[in-house]
Amino acid sequence: MRYFILALLTLLAGCSKAPKLVNEVVAVPAGKLPAAPDDRAWDDAPEHRAKMIPQDLVEPRLLSPTTGEVTVRALTDGSSVAFRLEWADASKSDAPGPSKLIDACAIQIPEKAEKDLPEPQMGQDGKTVQVTYWRADWQATMDGRGDTIRDLYPNASIDHYPFEAKALQEGSDAQKEMALRYSPARALGNIRGGPRKAPVEDLIATGPGTLMPGPSQGANGKGGHKKDRWSVVISRKLPDGLSVNQRTHIAFAVWQGSQQESGARKMRTGWIPLVRRGEK
Repeated sequence: MRYFILALLTLLAGCSKAPKLVNEVVAVPAGKLPAAPDDRAWDDAPEHRAKMIPQDLVEPRLLSPTTGEVTVRALTDGSSVAFRLEWADASKSDAPGPSKLIDACAIQIPEKAEKDLPEPQMGQDGKTVQVTYWRADWQATMDGRGDTIRDLYPNASIDHYPFEAKALQEGSDAQKEMALRYSPARALGNIRGGPRKAPVEDLIATGPGTLMPGPSQGANGKGGHKKDRWSVVISRKLPDGLSVNQRTHIAFAVWQGSQQESGARKMRTGWIPLVRRGEK
């Protein structure tokens, strides 16, 4: 009997407790922000389950619903805030290629904490929104997957690239110039190409079609795909003016590459209150 009780206690100890559900996104204090989505620190954060709707207001529209909801938890260390987003996606789309689109997610926060909110669809003229955007292919390169044709297409047969000629000194200006001829996006200064220092980027917008690189918000992130679900951590500095027990707003977006979602074709939420809590 004693062994049965010990086994039962051990089993119960290994089970994660049910999350506390809240009707807004609540950032609770943490001594150190977790970088990984499976960190046990997330167990103490309340969970908001945000219902998603298709982006069907501007072209190119998404008319068929895909992702039903995204669950969100938030932690803050007093200077930065981290969000863990989770959603169901049976297909892991993290490799670029012809006709291939990439899984992604984003958070959106008004630049200023004001009573009159910007439009939730990427803000509006005079009311800027800040966007932190994560992509699965950027995460794959951060996790160690190479970014060359040989890495993406291991069975491809390549005889020779001129920029790999032994006559060109490794790392020389001549080799770099030659390599750019075979990387047109990088040659044009496309910052969305790899390699990257983080799987996220800071953006701003003042309405649909205005998305552009924005000032750094100290953004970082990490994601993983397990059991037909994505779990992604996105961190950034606390929004300006978000003091303890004060509110701003936040919105979320999710792209499923297997559903041909990209750009404006996405699932999204409206504005959701975001509150910062103090010490327990």
